[in-house]
Amino acid sequence: QVQLVESGGGLVQPGGSLRRSCAASGSIFRFATMAWYRQAPGKQRELVASISGSGTTNYVDSAKGRFAISRDNAKTTVYLQMNSLKPEDTAVYYCNKLSRPQWSWGQGTQVTVSS
Repeated sequence: QVQLVESGGGLVQPGGSLRRSCAASGSIFRFATMAWYRQAPGKQRELVASISGSGTTNYVDSAKGRFAISRDNAKTTVYLQMNSLKPEDTAVYYCNKLSRPQWSWGQGTQVTVSS
């Protein structure tokens, strides 16, 4: 079973930036389309961005132009660079593979955008 460990959360002011990392155990990582998800208080977990094993990326409309997903297969790590952050980006962020059944969810990390 692949284990996922997210890091890089924190408190940032509106307009600021954060870079998230997610380290995965297991070589199967390089074949998986990976994704970042987020869950805001009182809301369901939602997809934010995804990246295939070959590097093709997709974003939800709210993330386009502001977020950038990338991966390093040698390090079995996926990243999310978040720029121009808005208060509505406040959520717990998780990574996992895009397709189901997904791996066990990590603990996620809190991102709070507030002045």
